[in-house]
Amino acid sequence: MTIQEAQEKIDSWINTTGVRYFSELTNMAILTEEVGEVARIMARKYGDQSAKESDNKMLLADELADVMWVLLCIANQTGIDMTVALEKNFEKKNIRDAQRHHNNPKLKS
Repeated sequence: MTIQEAQEKIDSWINTTGVRYFSELTNMAILTEEVGEVARIMARKYGDQSAKESDNKMLLADELADVMWVLLCIANQTGIDMTVALEKNFEKKNIRDAQRHHNNPKLKS
C-alpha cells in the first residue's frame, strides 16, 4: 500500500466506522500517547528497563502502526499529502546532510 492509499483508507474508515475525526488537538495528544507506547517497548526490549507482565503483550509493529495511523489522520485533517511531504523532506535531507554524516567520526566503524 502506498502512503496515499493509506491516507485514503484511513479517511474512509474514519468517515464510516469511526464516525468522524477527533479534533486535531485530541489527535496530537493521542499521537503523543502512541509514541509513548513505542518508547515503553523500546526501553524494555532494547534498553535497560525491566518489563512487567503487561508489557509482554505489547507488539512493536502494532504500536508503530498506531503511530502511523494517527500521524496520517493529522495529515488528512490538515490537508497534507504525506507522499509530497516525504519527497520534499528527502530533498531537504539530501541537500543539508549530503556530507554531514560521512564526516561524523562517531559514525565511523
